[in-house]
Amino acid sequence: MDKEEIIEKLLAGEMKLYQIDKFTANATEALDIRREFIERHSDCKLEKIADYTLDMELAFAKNIENPIGTVQIPIGVAGPLKVNGEYAKDDFFVPLATSEGALLASVNRGCSAITAAGGANARVIGDKMTRAPAIKTDSVVEAVKVKQWFEEKFDELKEIAESTTSHGKLVKIDPIIIVGNYVYPRFVYSTGDSMGMNMVTIATEKVLAKLHEDLGVHALALSGNLCVDKKPAAINIVEGRGKTVVADILIPEAIVRAKLKTTAKAIEEVNVAKNLIGSAAAGSMAFNAHFANMIGAIFLATGQDEAHVVEGSLGITTAEDRDGDLYFSVNMPDLPIATIGGGTRLETANEGLQIIDCAGSGKVNKFAEIVISTVMAGELSLIAAISAGHLAKAHQELGR
Repeated sequence: MDKEEIIEKLLAGEMKLYQIDKFTANATEALDIRREFIERHSDCKLEKIADYTLDMELAFAKNIENPIGTVQIPIGVAGPLKVNGEYAKDDFFVPLATSEGALLASVNRGCSAITAAGGANARVIGDKMTRAPAIKTDSVVEAVKVKQWFEEKFDELKEIAESTTSHGKLVKIDPIIIVGNYVYPRFVYSTGDSMGMNMVTIATEKVLAKLHEDLGVHALALSGNLCVDKKPAAINIVEGRGKTVVADILIPEAIVRAKLKTTAKAIEEVNVAKNLIGSAAAGSMAFNAHFANMIGAIFLATGQDEAHVVEGSLGITTAEDRDGDLYFSVNMPDLPIATIGGGTRLETANEGLQIIDCAGSGKVNKFAEIVISTVMAGELSLIAAISAGHLAKAHQELGR
């Protein structure tokens, strides 16, 4: 069929979008036909969506279905940001993709204060990716037997799981929660530079095959939501997921006044009232001002899974007046990120990672330290602006 025949069949409902590829020479030709069909169906022109530089053949193979083009988001840099990490030890210009006016300016101000004060102390203190199936048994008695099977056979199950991957390691199966006749074992893996969701899913499935072989028990769902993936959850705050990272800094009084236009005492009071008491009153799981702003912008700029912004936004900000100097810290227990695989292979995302020398293997911990330092910069700047009464003015001038 030629292009017109395909589009006519699509408009008549006689063909599905995914079937176009059977009648075209390559993904790019299918993409163009699919987009033209959408233009006719929706009576619009998609000239900018059609204007892209990504290798859509590669993207179609790994990253997208039914493609019609790409979307563009402005990307800027904040910095220099001095990071004193175990893996990141340098001044960085951090790529941030966003359409929110004033965000880059605010993060940039935080970077300036942090760098002037000697840099952010950042550390990765945890590395894990989880998958937790839901297993249905006949009774509580049988459920306990399944729990004991996981506990007693851990070494064997570890070997089975790790046979599916050259990078992933099964660290533990814990907790194993029983609710009535349902069992929820939380498989915990380390996954290296890959975010690892696909890796741990395949490994866990292999273990569940052994469970059926030994006990005749089937998993009802490969993911039973105890993981917890792409949702806010207390267990991820306590146990950690992805990379668990912390950062802090002591900013001298002179820098607080000169660059943040406020005082350590004012920042401490706003942080307690807003991030701690206010969040508690709301029942929030995120005791911070706007982690999600920086996480979302970095994720878009570097090809991370944007749905994990939900998890990355969890964490606590602390601020303390130390005789006029400001002690400031952030913790992020749940930061699922990668420097290889997934969206990081897309050309623009890979370039974003290259800006901070975090593209490829052996770079994920460095990336994590830069991410949390950037989050701290944005958090510091916003709370300072609130304490000085400058928030509305900044958005009025820069957000337009």
